[in-house]
Amino acid sequence: MKIIAVDDEPLVLDVLIKAIREAEAGCEVQGFVRSREALAAVQDGLRPDVAFLDIEMAGINGLELAMKIRAISNNTKIIFVTGYPQYALDAYSIHARGYLLKPATPEHVRGELNELKRPPLHVNGRIRVQTFGNFEIFVDDRPLHFNLSKTKELLAYLVDRRGAAVNTGELCAVLWEQRPDSLSVRSHLRTLISDLSRTLSLADAGDILIKRRNSFAIDCEKLDCDLYGFLRQEPDAINTYMGEYMMQYTWAEMTLGELERQK
Repeated sequence: MKIIAVDDEPLVLDVLIKAIREAEAGCEVQGFVRSREALAAVQDGLRPDVAFLDIEMAGINGLELAMKIRAISNNTKIIFVTGYPQYALDAYSIHARGYLLKPATPEHVRGELNELKRPPLHVNGRIRVQTFGNFEIFVDDRPLHFNLSKTKELLAYLVDRRGAAVNTGELCAVLWEQRPDSLSVRSHLRTLISDLSRTLSLADAGDILIKRRNSFAIDCEKLDCDLYGFLRQEPDAINTYMGEYMMQYTWAEMTLGELERQK
């Protein structure tokens, strides 16, 4: 594993490098007192697996340096090491993978490195829902095919509601926002609900849909969903959010605004 450490205080940098070497035996660690020198090394071809960065530094600060490094070496994982806990939200907003308070200890460094090696948490390994970018659902890592595009949108809206039950009136208003509620619209909705139930059942995923009399919801515990992980402040989910949410659907803009406020 190739690691760089950047801190403009030489003594603090030495402590950090020693902690990294003790935490990850056999790793290659290169330290930099000046952020510009670290950036130059990356520009010259250095591709570290992990970058431990101080935040408060002269010249290019750690947040700026992280963005510049990620622009060149997208696979480099960023871990901030700082004495200022108020920077945590800023750190995650630029997709940092970890955040340590000074002084860094081998135990804390080891914990962060172990998190990087850990596979993403899957609440349900069979069913994965992608909401960032376009909406997609995967069962056993294969995209689920829908015969009707509106059926897919129906499922997307239920995922967006995060387990809250919705009735037929709300679904009609959302799915056909340009049309008044009518018997034909409600008949179309019943067709979609039947199609959704059939599609999920054929994929052996029917238990994610909760149906009661005039009430429909998704069982969130049975989904591995990037939106839900983001709201739980899981770093892996935060890292995948790039400012886009269910781009196919205009009604998703309200949730997008919520995500932008929380990032």
